[in-house]
This record gives sequence, C-alpha cells and structure tokens, in this order.
Amino acid sequence: MTIRSESLIDRLIGVVDTGLRTLVQDKSTTSIPPESDTKLSFDEKKNSASLMRVNHAGEVCAQGLYEGQALVSRNESVRGELLQAARDERRHLQWCEERLSQLEDSRSVLVPIFYGMSVFVGAIAGLVGDKMSLGFVEATEDQVVKHLDKHLAEMSSKDSCSREILERIREDEKRHGLRAIEKGGVEFPKPVKTGMTLASKLMTETTRHI
Repeated sequence: MTIRSESLIDRLIGVVDTGLRTLVQDKSTTSIPPESDTKLSFDEKKNSASLMRVNHAGEVCAQGLYEGQALVSRNESVRGELLQAARDERRHLQWCEERLSQLEDSRSVLVPIFYGMSVFVGAIAGLVGDKMSLGFVEATEDQVVKHLDKHLAEMSSKDSCSREILERIREDEKRHGLRAIEKGGVEFPKPVKTGMTLASKLMTETTRHI
C-alpha cells in the first residue's frame, strides 16, 4: 500500500503549518501552575530558566519527530497516535515557553534548526515501518523521562511552578512510551538508546546557553 500523492501533499502542508505555529512564539496563556510566593535567588532563577530552555527545545524536537513520522505513516491508527503525541508536545512547549517568560528568559535561537532536523529524522524512522517507528517513540520518550528526572533533581525545590510543569510533562511522556509499545512498537536495544542519549546531550549542552 502506498500513500497517494494528494494525501502526501496535504500532509506536507499540515507539517509546514504546524511548524510555523511552533516556531512563532505563542503569546497566549496556558494552564500552567501559579507561581509560588517564595522568591528564587538569582542563581536559582537562572538555573530554572536554563533547564526550562532545554526542555522547551526537547519538546520542539519531539513534536518534529512525531510530525515527521506521521507524515509517512501508512497506518491511520498509528498516524492518529503520532499526531496526538505531537499535539501533547505542542502543549508542553507552550508551558515551557510561558514559564520562560515568567523567569524573564527566552527560548533557544536554535529551535528552528532542531525542528527541521527532527521532522527529517522522524520521516526517515517512519519509512522503516510502523513497528520501528513506534519503537522510536518509546526510545525517545524513555530518554525524555530520564532527562526530566535529572532536571527535577537539579532544580530548586522552591521553584514549585517549574517543577510541577516538568512533572506533568513527565507523566505524559511516560504514557506516550507505553502506548507506543501497546500499539506494536519494537523496543530498541540498549546500544541504540545509548546512541540516542549521546545525541540528546549535544542538544542539551547547546540549548542551555544559546
């Protein structure tokens, strides 16, 4: 079974539209937790902003991956799962962006590059087949959950707003990974996940400061 050219064109238009909405900063407010009355020190605030910038970039990457995978998926059920996950990631990045604004900081300038690369990688993964594509989702979310655990350990306990955002995101990401396996995804071997960890570290280190 092949994807009809008209259908592929429609999907490409959808990816471009979503990408533009992702890359243009969203000024609308979202339902993030209220800020704590506890004042953060300069260093605590700077650290939280750095971590939220990394997480924002990570959510952009995840959205791009899922958009790319959905672009070439031949199974409507799998495609629906991927698009729902992408919508969740967009909500997450909006939370991160709003929190960054509250912390008087901004997102990484590398976001457009990461989004474009992620769509490309996602499409390549999707072309391998839906089982491998879903396995890629599980492997990606496994890495994200580990990153979030690390960031929660690094973040000040006084920053209840940022911490609750990361905990909400963690819950969604874990669910995405479990759903991917339930839908027939193939769990990736440890060496592959290790390689993905190294790649994510590159993104982490660059977006902390840029």
